[in-house]
Amino acid sequence: MSLRRQGSHYLAIGGLQWLVDWGVTVWLSHMGMLIEPANVSGRVSGALLGYWLNGKFTFAGEGSAMGRVQFQRFALMWLCTTAASTLAMGAIDDVLGLKWAWLAKPVLEIALGLVGFVLSRHWIYKR
Repeated sequence: MSLRRQGSHYLAIGGLQWLVDWGVTVWLSHMGMLIEPANVSGRVSGALLGYWLNGKFTFAGEGSAMGRVQFQRFALMWLCTTAASTLAMGAIDDVLGLKWAWLAKPVLEIALGLVGFVLSRHWIYKR
């Protein structure tokens, strides 16, 4: 499968994931939840959707799989990127305030998405 095709699918699915993630994060924090648990909740929502869609469409093919091993790899990556995102969101909220944290989230998620693409392509969905 070509890098261009995978990249375009990953980008489209990532956009959908991001909308779900950001929307849940903003909504929950707006409703009074602290930014850190709101961020984790948003990331869970987007991650479950993204794992399934990327496994079925973006990285599907010969030499790829979606089983227990792949989900464990995904979960490990997700835990690490969520920790990084949540720590950054908390720090931004503490220093600059909640609205700046909301604005910074897309930038953080783009950077983490690039890491996620490389790991997904070369490790997570591999047999």
